[in-house]
Formats: sequence, C-alpha cells, structure tokens
Amino acid sequence: MDLDVYVTAHRAEWDRLDHLLGRGRRLTGAEADELVALYQRTATHLSVVQTTAPDPALTARLTQLVARARATVTGTRRASWRDAAHFLTTGFPAAVYRSRHWWVPTAVLSTLLAALIGWWIGAHPEVQSAIAAPDELRQMTRPGGEYETYYSSHPAASFAAQVWTNNARAAALCLVLGAFLCVPVLWILFLNMLNLGVGIGLMSSAGRLDTFLGLVLPHGLLELTAVFVAAGTGLRLGWTLIDPGPHSRRTALAQQGRAAVGMAVGLALVLFVAGLIEGFVTPSGLPTWARIGIGVAAETAFLLYVYVLGGRASRAGEDGDVEAADRSAELPTAA
Repeated sequence: MDLDVYVTAHRAEWDRLDHLLGRGRRLTGAEADELVALYQRTATHLSVVQTTAPDPALTARLTQLVARARATVTGTRRASWRDAAHFLTTGFPAAVYRSRHWWVPTAVLSTLLAALIGWWIGAHPEVQSAIAAPDELRQMTRPGGEYETYYSSHPAASFAAQVWTNNARAAALCLVLGAFLCVPVLWILFLNMLNLGVGIGLMSSAGRLDTFLGLVLPHGLLELTAVFVAAGTGLRLGWTLIDPGPHSRRTALAQQGRAAVGMAVGLALVLFVAGLIEGFVTPSGLPTWARIGIGVAAETAFLLYVYVLGGRASRAGEDGDVEAADRSAELPTAA
C-alpha cells in the first residue's frame, strides 16, 4: 500500500473528525451521526495502517483520534450498585462456570495428590522422622497438640482476618502468575497440597485422622474450592498465551485477563466466608458433625450458585468479561 496516497485519500475525513470532536457537545443530530460514522471509518483506517504500512506518527495520530471519538460516542459511566449486583448474580458465577473445565480437574488431581502424599507419609515412619523429631511429632499430633490448638491460638476475629488475607493473596497469585505459562500456579498448588498431605499423614499415623478432618473440613471445603478455581483460572490464562484460539494473542489474553481480575474480586468474597468459618466455627465447641455440616452447607451453596446461576447466565451469553462499553476498542482483524 502506498501510504502517501492512502493519507491523501482519507486526510479530509480525519480532519473532519478532529473538528467535530473539538466542538464537544455542541453538535446537531446530523453532526452526531456523522461523528459516529467517521469514528467507525477511522478505526478501520487505523487497523489498515497498522497491518499493512505501520507508520509511528500516523498510527499515533489515528490512535488518539479513535480513542477521543470512542470516549465521545460511548460517554463515561460510573459504577453503581446495579453493576455490583450484576457482577455477583451474573458475571462472577458465569465466569466460574465457564472455567469449570479447568478448575474441576485441578481440584480432583490436587486432592488425589494430597491423599497420596498423606498415605506416603503415614505409611513410612522414616519419612515422618525426616519431617521432625519423634518428640516434636508427638507434640503436634497429641490431643490438645499444635494441630488442634492452631485454630484457637488467636482471637477469632483477628484469626479470621489473617486467614482471609493469606488465602486471598494465594488466590490472587494463582490468577496473576498464570500468565507465566502456568508454572508458578502449579508450584503454589503443590505447596498447598503438600501442607495438607503432611497433616493427613502425620495425624493418620497417630490414629487421629478423624480429628484432623473434623478440623479441616468445616472451612477447608470452601477454601480449597476457591483456591482450585483461582488455580484453574490461572492455568487457563497461561494456556491462552500458548493457544489463543480464533482471536489474536493480545485480544484473547486481554479478555481472559479481565475475567481473571473479576474472578479475584469474587473469590476474595468467597474466601472471606471461608475465613469466617475458620475463625468462628472450626475452633468452636460445636459437635464435629455440626461443624462439618456447616462446611458442607457452605460448599453446597457455592456450587449451586455457580452451576445454577452461573450456568443460566453462561447459556444466556454472559462470559464474565466487562461490558462492551467498558472495554478498549478492538480493531478489526485481517482475515
């Protein structure tokens, strides 16, 4: 493409768009329609220039024009309580539902890994002795030992806040680090499953696995599900770099990244509930069956929330991304 000829052919349109944008809100109806048409054509011109004859100065001018025109055409919009309600009832559950093919296998494989580690430690005394000295192991696993007193070692409110902060940070790391080709996410998952497996193995070797599960399950069901969702979403984000599908790598990564940011906010709320259970229910004097029942109820409520509300929203076309008006303008892609 001859860039000089292309500029000569379309400069008048760009100058006209610049003139209309300079008039702000003082446009007639016909001029507003003209501005919209010029905005669409200029966006196409920018795509053509970037694809066939990238010139830094011309690209910068057209990018600025397109951005100003888009802001004028779409206007600005403030977040409202309606946006928050839409996110909680539609956007977030739909995003979790649509990523289920990633986080459900992640949950199954991670749980199997923790169980395998627990069996290996519990069945091999030499592995236990490599973890800690016999006296230290007895101190951790005995009735009233460290595994039991951990959940009541601090005031419930501060403990719940600390747990929530730590878990939210871990979930956010899984979401963010997924862009690094999935490897950091797998490492974070492994560390979490290793800690769980060590607890299972040591307490089972002491004949107190039922006590350990009675302490972990009330909050652990919901907490680990949130971690698995974050890890699965992070893995999906990393895989987008490898296989972006029908979109360009930049567009696909931006779409998955926006959904991941929304997921981080939603999972922070889920982990807040898990933190409350861990701070107030797990160390409480309630019977074990009641504490586990509360954990199972919370987990069931979350899964119903995802598969009923999220499934319905997903089938209606919701993908967890921000609304089209809030996205950056996407230029046409050459076939």
